[in-house]
Amino acid sequence: MSDPNCLLTTVEDGVAQLVLNRPDAMNTMTPDFLEEVLSTLEAVANDDAIRVLIVTGAGRAFCAGGDLKRGPGGAVAGDGPLASQTRRLRTYMRTSQLLRDMPKITISAINGACAGAGFSWACATDLRYAAKHARFATAFRNAALSGDFGGTWLLPRIVGAGRARELYLRSQPIDAAQALEIGLISGIEEAENLLPVVIGIARDLAAAAPLALPLIKRNLNDADEIGFAEALDREAARHSAMVATKDGTEAALAFTEKRKPNWSAT
Repeated sequence: MSDPNCLLTTVEDGVAQLVLNRPDAMNTMTPDFLEEVLSTLEAVANDDAIRVLIVTGAGRAFCAGGDLKRGPGGAVAGDGPLASQTRRLRTYMRTSQLLRDMPKITISAINGACAGAGFSWACATDLRYAAKHARFATAFRNAALSGDFGGTWLLPRIVGAGRARELYLRSQPIDAAQALEIGLISGIEEAENLLPVVIGIARDLAAAAPLALPLIKRNLNDADEIGFAEALDREAARHSAMVATKDGTEAALAFTEKRKPNWSAT
């Protein structure tokens, strides 16, 4: 029998919430859990009604990574042979790729412990906000593991190479205040205020120019992978395309007339 895994709550005003729901096990990962998260994220990525996705955890944790009680690495990739385990793990790691690359803005509301592959998931989202009591740890070294779900690629791009090496190699946990200081998160809230604040941010994003916001995200993602000249080429093409839209005209009119724009997504 599978665990109760993740729940995609109601979509309202273009905002969806994905609640990681294994609270008795600190929302640690199992194969069933990962299958459900993957299918949910794929559905979100393809749902035109959703513009922003919030990921958070049930109970006292955001996600503490693999469930080591089930075996090395949480046994998320199942039994051997090694090549099959690698393929299964890479399939599950597509969750991080979706969080980073989907044309929705993704936000982590980090309500508690955030470690291992859960830490990687948080790094894969566009924005991160945390409760005051939240704690963060790469955790892989202490589990005799090298790291998965993209954290070693993502973290240096958020906090810089030196900080990322310190966090991975020394594997010492940090609190929310330290996470804010190094730029890992964008804000700290009291636990009871975290989700309401993040929902407010998400609604603000969902109400923004619907064609432009995904392209801003693509520009920022491209900057991690391409040279400056190519980035300028892509910026110029995307910016010019937005100027030519009805929404581009509406934004200019609304600014001139000192009113809120009425987006048509055309």
